[in-house]
Amino acid sequence: MTVLSHGLHIAGRHTKALIRQPWYVLASLIQPLIWLLLFGQLFREVSTLPGFPTGGYIAYVTPGVVVMTAMFANSWNGMSLLDDMDSGVLDRFLASPVRRSAILTGVTIQQTVSVAIQSLVLVALALVLGARFEGGIGGVAILIAVSALLGAGFGGISMGTALAVRQRESVIGMNQLLVLPGVFLSTAFMPSTLLPGWIANVARYNPVNWAVVASQEAMLATDPDWPIIMVRTGFLALFSIAAVLLGTGSFRNYQRST
Repeated sequence: MTVLSHGLHIAGRHTKALIRQPWYVLASLIQPLIWLLLFGQLFREVSTLPGFPTGGYIAYVTPGVVVMTAMFANSWNGMSLLDDMDSGVLDRFLASPVRRSAILTGVTIQQTVSVAIQSLVLVALALVLGARFEGGIGGVAILIAVSALLGAGFGGISMGTALAVRQRESVIGMNQLLVLPGVFLSTAFMPSTLLPGWIANVARYNPVNWAVVASQEAMLATDPDWPIIMVRTGFLALFSIAAVLLGTGSFRNYQRST
């Protein structure tokens, strides 16, 4: 069996566990809607400033909220891995023929499906609120793709951290260290022309900003700059591959120490 088939089986396991928690499923759908409504109302007058892209703030912030949702959701993957450690499930997986990378891939697949559903709901709400997305269905597809790549990267970091430190507090601390600064050191809520210079400079090297820039260009531009989209997507692919390799390598260290 391939990594993909193993990953699909593990994704099915996580999906079944998620379905058994209906309140969590409901909260995971409602929370991004709250972010979109709150940020959209809080900063809507920003769109009247000189230098702000046309189309209104709701349209501008929607890709950023989707990207943020994907990052938040995947950054907690390490917590589910810690649960598997405590229950002995992880040791059973590692003693089985399942590919190590499939353990990470399975969680990523399940999260990608969740992100895709959340993305469609958020875009639909934004359209109801009056937003217009010039990129159409293709733009939404790129939004989901780059969000999935970013999520895979942060998921790999989270699971690698969990395998290395094996403490919930450390995983939570790592999330807080990476997630919120990652969002605010990007153009998710404000275009680069209105950011302080040092934040705009940091954003150039921020994977979160790569996803935001690619998705905003694909969804908002009448004539998208495809080189910008492809370069940022390529950077995200390298980031996610490196993070998954980091997480997979952490399994070997975990096995040697048990």
